[in-house]
Amino acid sequence: MSDSNKEIVMMRKVVPLGQKIAFGVGMLANQMFPAALGIFMVVLVKDLGFPPLLWGIVFFLPRLFDAITDPIMGFISDNTKSRWGRRRQYVFIGAIILGVSFVLMWQLYTSNGLFYNFIYFVIFSFFFYLGLTIFSVPYVAMGYEMSSDYNERTRIMGVAQWIGQWAWVIAPWFWVIIYRPDWFPSPESGSRQLAVWVGLICMGLAMVPAIFVDSKSTKNAKDLKEINRKNLKKNFKYLIGNFKDAFKNKPFRKLCISTFLVFNTFNTIAAFSFFIIVFYLFDGDAGAAGLWPTLHGSVGALCTTFIVIPIVTKISEKLGKKKTFILSQSISIIGYILFWFVFVPGKPWLFLIALPFFSFGIGGLFTLMMSMTADVCDLDELNSGSRREGIFGAIYWWMVKFGLAFAGLLSGIIMSLVNFSPGSLTQPEGAITGMRIFYSLLPIAGTLTAIAIMWTYDLTEKRSREIRAELDKRNADDQ
Repeated sequence: MSDSNKEIVMMRKVVPLGQKIAFGVGMLANQMFPAALGIFMVVLVKDLGFPPLLWGIVFFLPRLFDAITDPIMGFISDNTKSRWGRRRQYVFIGAIILGVSFVLMWQLYTSNGLFYNFIYFVIFSFFFYLGLTIFSVPYVAMGYEMSSDYNERTRIMGVAQWIGQWAWVIAPWFWVIIYRPDWFPSPESGSRQLAVWVGLICMGLAMVPAIFVDSKSTKNAKDLKEINRKNLKKNFKYLIGNFKDAFKNKPFRKLCISTFLVFNTFNTIAAFSFFIIVFYLFDGDAGAAGLWPTLHGSVGALCTTFIVIPIVTKISEKLGKKKTFILSQSISIIGYILFWFVFVPGKPWLFLIALPFFSFGIGGLFTLMMSMTADVCDLDELNSGSRREGIFGAIYWWMVKFGLAFAGLLSGIIMSLVNFSPGSLTQPEGAITGMRIFYSLLPIAGTLTAIAIMWTYDLTEKRSREIRAELDKRNADDQ
C-alpha cells in the first residue's frame, strides 16, 4: 500500500466525543428528511386527492433513481482527490440541494389539479433524492472510517443514532402543526409553510459534519482512480467490479438482505398507523384522534432514544453484534404481536404498551448494522488492499433505499387491495381490518427471515480484531 493510501485510511481507535456529536448532528438531518417526508406524504392522499396507487408510484420512482445513483456516488467519493479529503465537499453540496429541493417540492396547490401536482412533485422528488445521494453516501462512509476499533464503531453509531432518533420524536408533531386550523387555512397550506422551516433547518444540520468532522487531504493520493470523461468506460467497469466484489462478501450480503427485510417491511406498514388510529380507534374523526397519531411515532422514538440505543450499544459489547441483533429483533416481534391486541377503540392509550418492544426493531437495526458494515470494510481491505467505505456504504444504503421504494409501492398496493378509500370519512367494511392484519404479520415475517439469515453471520469480534491486527501489521511493514 502506498504512503498516500495509508494517509487516507488512518483511523483513531478512540474518537473524541465532539467528533461523534458532529457526525451525529448529520444523522439528525439524514433521518429528519425521510421522517418529515413520511409525515408530509399523508397530505398527498388525505388532502390533495392522490389515489393509493399514484401515491405508491410517487414513493417508488424517485427512490429507484436514488438507488441507481448511490453506487456511482460511492465510487466518486472513494476516489476523490481533494485538499478536503474524499467526503466533506459532497456532504456540504448535498446538504444545500436537499434543503432547497425539499422546500420546493411541497409547494403544492389543490387548484393546480391532480395531474399537475403529480408531475411537479415527481420532478422535484428527483432533485431531492439526487441531493440525498450526494449527501448521504459520503456522509455514511465518513462514519465508517472514523475508528478502527470494533466496539468504538458501535459507540460512534450509538451516539449518531441517539441524536438521529430525535428526528422521529419531532417529526410526528408535524401532523399536529399541519392540521391546526387556527394556524393554517388548510393542511396543504400548512405543508407548504412548514416545508420551508424543515428544509432550511435540516440543510444547516446536514452541513455540520462537513465543517467539523476531521478528514485528511487526498490531493496527492496515488492509488485513487482518475475521475474524468476519458476514463468513464474504465471506471464504469471498475464500479461494476466493486459491486460484484461487495456482494461476493458473504457477511456483507447478509447485512444487506437482513436490513432490506426488516426496514422494508417496517416502512411498508409505517403510514398505516395514522389510518388505523383515526379510522379504527376514532371512527374516522381526525379531530377526535387529536395527538394520538403523533404520540404513536413520538413515544416510539423516545423509547428508541432512551431505552433501545443505550441497551443495544451496551449489550453488544457483552454478547457481540450478531447475538444482540437477533435479540433486539426478537423483542420487536413481541411489539408487532401486541399491536393486534392493544389497538382498542375507546382506549387509545393501550397501544403505548407495545411501543417499547416494537422500538427494538429499527433502533437496534441501524446502531448495529452500520457498525458491522465498518467491520466488513476491514475484511474487504484485507482481501483487496483498498479502502472502499463509499462503495460499501452506497451499496448498503442502496438496499435501504430500494427497500423504501419497494415499501412505498407495496403500501399503495396493500391500500388498494384492502379497498381503502382516500379522503373518505368512513371506510369500506374490512379495509381497516385488512390494514391491521398486514400491520402485524408483514413485519413479523420480514424480521423472522432476517434473523434466520443473520444466524450464520460469522464476522465475530474475535475475527474482526484478528483482521484489524493483520491490517495494522501490513501497514506497518509497508512503511
